Amino acid sequence: MIIIKEFDFDAAHYLPAYNGKCEHLHGHTYKLVVKVEGTPDHEGMVIDFIKLKNLVKEEVLAHLDHACLNDILPVPSAENISVWVWNKLVELLKSDHYHLYEVEVWETRTSGCVYRGE
Repeated sequence: MIIIKEFDFDAAHYLPAYNGKCEHLHGHTYKLVVKVEGTPDHEGMVIDFIKLKNLVKEEVLAHLDHACLNDILPVPSAENISVWVWNKLVELLKSDHYHLYEVEVWETRTSGCVYRGE
């Protein structure tokens, strides 16, 4: 069973090695999707949505929302942001009955990245 929680955050970035419009500072309203795989506990839940929401807010969104992502990552592509989010959450979302399954980072409505800890 997979639990899904979506988040939005606003941030600016530029891609220093890119040759095109994205090499200049610009912003996005990103969508972050966090997926946790597991089996329901005695309360019938894989993980409490409130617990998941608070964890992502504290560990991820507190750093990324309204930030210049280049201050956090040297090359803040959707791919690198996905890996960064995964690394922030993977140990915190590990228990006897659940684990982090997947992270999605969407720069726009039609362009994003999926990362599963590869």
